[in-house]
Amino acid sequence: MHNRELNSEKAKADDEETAGTPINEELHFRRVSALEMGGAEAIERQHANGRLTVRERFSKLTDADSFREVGTLGGSGEYDENNKLVRVTPAPYVAGMARVNGRPVAIGGEDFTVRGGTTFGAARRKGGQGGFIEDLAHYYKIPLVNLIDGAGGTVTSAKRRGYVAFPGVHGFERSVQLLGEVPVVSAVLGTAAGGPAGRAILSHFSVMVRGTSQIFAAGPPVVKRSLGRDIDKEELGGAAVAVDKAGTIHNAVDTEEEAFDQIRRFLSYMPQNVWEMPPVVPCDDPVDRCETALRDIVPEKRTQPYSMHDLIDLVVDKGSVFEIQPTNGKSVITSLARLDGRPVGIVANNPKFYSGAMDAASAHKQIRFMELCDTFHIPLVFLVDVPGFMVGLKAEQEATLREGMRAVYVAGQLTVPTLTLVIRKCYGMAGMATCNKNDIDLKLSWPSGEWGSLPVEGGVAAAFRRDIANSADPKAREKELEAELRAYASPFRTAEAFAVEEIIDPSETRPILCEYIALAEGRLKANLGPKRKAGVSP
Repeated sequence: MHNRELNSEKAKADDEETAGTPINEELHFRRVSALEMGGAEAIERQHANGRLTVRERFSKLTDADSFREVGTLGGSGEYDENNKLVRVTPAPYVAGMARVNGRPVAIGGEDFTVRGGTTFGAARRKGGQGGFIEDLAHYYKIPLVNLIDGAGGTVTSAKRRGYVAFPGVHGFERSVQLLGEVPVVSAVLGTAAGGPAGRAILSHFSVMVRGTSQIFAAGPPVVKRSLGRDIDKEELGGAAVAVDKAGTIHNAVDTEEEAFDQIRRFLSYMPQNVWEMPPVVPCDDPVDRCETALRDIVPEKRTQPYSMHDLIDLVVDKGSVFEIQPTNGKSVITSLARLDGRPVGIVANNPKFYSGAMDAASAHKQIRFMELCDTFHIPLVFLVDVPGFMVGLKAEQEATLREGMRAVYVAGQLTVPTLTLVIRKCYGMAGMATCNKNDIDLKLSWPSGEWGSLPVEGGVAAAFRRDIANSADPKAREKELEAELRAYASPFRTAEAFAVEEIIDPSETRPILCEYIALAEGRLKANLGPKRKAGVSP
């Protein structure tokens, strides 16, 4: 079946050509029934709620005429007293093969117009966890795209089966396995709860639409029954909660079309599977482009913020930045980008939020991104301006120390080449999370770089507390000690000892990074395949 016209009169007319014999008449009838989905009224309600049907979504996301459906005839048939088929209710899940950016993918999604996209009680599932579409991605080693618009199981299925199924009958084993094999992408395009919500989490990249999609473990009726609280579904699991605050879903957009664009962009950086290299695209941005503006981008005042986003844009291939989780954990920026056409992961501290200090949310965000890049052989560049972990009561209550040390742990487990470039500050254990001490540990710095166990200011106040308190002028004594110790903090002193490998002119950043990322290609090719995960995450 073709992609753009799956629900059109032309598609139905195409099947008319195959009609004529009894079996072909039945095939035609069943195909047309599938294309009608939940019927005109249900489709109209879907559109009135600002949402597309699942087949319209396939049409807008995938390459033209590339969708090949699997399980078109799945559903529930009704038969008369002569056992003749009189009506078919299609399965509330549509799936198949298609192409995105010219490359094959496995794709599936709930058809909300049929029973609200609830689980179809067949012996073999088309989609969802443990379904055919996941097997297709696994055995053919192609990316999986989930378009989620359903609440999963329903209590009425127990009556249909005659018993209540034990959790895990249709488990997430294949879903988990796929995370180490192929790119998995999920778009939450309606209300997701239960199994579909779980699948959205078990993704390398997820996106939802503000105002028309929500995700939660259980919806408002269950919350009302369990906690006695009235809450609407947007307040419970809309993008303001799931993306901006919790980071449950990576990105949020305003329209379904934007969600499809983000899926296409994300997949463009990814290999088809972990046994292949990420795709390299032609680049007309000169490798030797030197940006003198970088020399002045860091203010002379050490506490003054600047735009790390502007810095990134000046360094990577023009127009190549794709930021992941821009509204969550804002003190760190995680972006896919390209250097001379080669995919690269950028982890950059953001001095506009908490002065770049690592809090629990930014640590968790950095961990997920590092693991993504490591899984799919994408080298990492750390652009460092981190004064340390976030401090204070709130930071301790949010387990910032634990999450921060998890970031250090994961950084030490990385197998892809990493490059650390200090822009300004690199202090303490948060600074350790920007290096891989178990690898070559290549560290570069701008002349504005500074580092240590903790900044001079806070360190002097702690280490010389009695000296400062007993002096005639404590403030003056504190400033005197800071000036004395700051001389030792010069990055050139560290370079003398070869404790930082190179200090570079900021304008040379792009040519140098492009050279190292090109050098990494041979090493990446030599280490293709699934990654071994050592030990237990702290």
